[in-house]
Amino acid sequence: MKKTSKQQNYIVIIYISLVILCSCGKGKSEKDTGHQLVKDGRPNIILIMSDDMGYSDIAPYGGEIETPNLTKLAEGGLKFTQFYNTARCCPTRASLMTGCYPQQAGIGHMTNPSENPDGHNLGISEYQGFLSRNTVTIAEVLKGAGYNTLMTGKWHLGFEKEEQWPLQRGFEKYYGIVDGASNFFQPTYPRGIFVGNDTITINDENFYTTDAFTDNAIQFINDSKKEEPNSPFFLYLAYNAPHWPLQAPKKDIDKYRGKYMAGWEKLRSERFERMREMGLIDASWKLSIEDDIVEWDALSEDKKKEMDLRMAIYAGMIDRMDQNIGRLVADLKAKNLYDNTIIMFLNDNGACAEGGMLGGGPASQLETKEGYFLSYGKAWANASNTPYKEYKHWLHEGGIASPFIVHWPEGIDKNRQGSIVREYGFLPDIMATCLNLAGADYPKEFNGNIITPMSGKSLKPLITEGETRIHTEPIFWEHEGNKAVRIGKYKLVQMWEQDIDDNWELYDLENDRTEIHNLIKKMPERAKEMIALYYDWADKMGVLPWNEVRQIMKKKKEEKH
Repeated sequence: MKKTSKQQNYIVIIYISLVILCSCGKGKSEKDTGHQLVKDGRPNIILIMSDDMGYSDIAPYGGEIETPNLTKLAEGGLKFTQFYNTARCCPTRASLMTGCYPQQAGIGHMTNPSENPDGHNLGISEYQGFLSRNTVTIAEVLKGAGYNTLMTGKWHLGFEKEEQWPLQRGFEKYYGIVDGASNFFQPTYPRGIFVGNDTITINDENFYTTDAFTDNAIQFINDSKKEEPNSPFFLYLAYNAPHWPLQAPKKDIDKYRGKYMAGWEKLRSERFERMREMGLIDASWKLSIEDDIVEWDALSEDKKKEMDLRMAIYAGMIDRMDQNIGRLVADLKAKNLYDNTIIMFLNDNGACAEGGMLGGGPASQLETKEGYFLSYGKAWANASNTPYKEYKHWLHEGGIASPFIVHWPEGIDKNRQGSIVREYGFLPDIMATCLNLAGADYPKEFNGNIITPMSGKSLKPLITEGETRIHTEPIFWEHEGNKAVRIGKYKLVQMWEQDIDDNWELYDLENDRTEIHNLIKKMPERAKEMIALYYDWADKMGVLPWNEVRQIMKKKKEEKH
């Protein structure tokens, strides 16, 4: 029977209504808590962190270590020259995950390792050694906004109780090490592998943590897209490379064996010149000087060969990490997820000088699957941090300057891809950026707890539009009594020395980022102003004098034994 025009109009209206209803239904995932999902708008977010790596180790930042995949991400994205961490692994992770300063997040010093649960829990909220419930993690906020939240790798934000672990802080899937470090080939409890909240035994003779973290990251993405194909995902991939112990597959070590026989002075000089040529550092800056570094030529031939091997293993660990980043990128491309996935890569602190001048651990364990505290030492760390001074733990640029690469094909204009960004930013900006990208709101309350306001600012305007001057107010640091504040081009910094509080240094980082010319006597009024700003901040954060922290830790250990 032929339909009348009136009947046809009704059919059209009904059809349009059904389409609208279906669209609305598809716009929400099963676990959505009220936030409308934008199927084709919000990017997937991948946050990749390396561990104990120097500023100049990777090729995009002047290093000779082969990192072609990070180079491609930098060439197709943005490369920041002045992004800051907090100089130590777990305070950095606390600040990164919460968008707050470490003391606000409950990790003013370190976490509470299982072998000494009370060692870093001072009974004070700012130093409790695990994430505060008065903060939220990126995963907790993005999960509530409809993102699948995935994590593989190193957690290091509380170990003693299950309630401190990733699945209890917003991640839906987790595979990795909950504690701070492990053997790369044979991780065993308590520094072993967790799948969710369970521990597993590794029986695979080809196991290597860097590979396993990537394998599971790829699998988690596969699973999330099968379960909720229209939902974006947030992946936090926290490699433990190149943190000690020095361990890498033989083929990766062999690639670098013998390449470091010229020594650390030559390596540092070559990196410095390369960084100048790349425009990473100003040509007027001088290479910082560490007076106590032993001369390479003062070593015996046998010791030179050992130190060459230590650096070759370290380089192999970074190379292997880059290979795995390449595998992850290839998988994103194969799934047609690459273009609308923003990838951010950074490091948790400056190069590690732990283990003494020539490294820690017996040389007999190098190139085996044995050992735990195997490090490459202060002399190589000095080269890794080229051109800056000091190391992990300290707040001069060598301790807190991080490589930071941002890649997002759909979000970064092609004319800006490959650009160098000289504006400075710091860890709390990551939370603000992720929320901005996801269209999510930072909560004032969460699970019945009052939430501390975040301290960062979104980098999205800088990333997508090239805006400048993200930070116009001071940013601060404190770790183990070391102190620093930066505002504009000026940085005030102090290295902790017992009973001394007048050893502040002031630098103009625009003209002297290698911190050679101390302006404290030339600019006393500016220094006085910045010192006052620091102590005002420290008081608000609940920062304790380092002597007091050490005394509390000593007393707790004595009580335990």
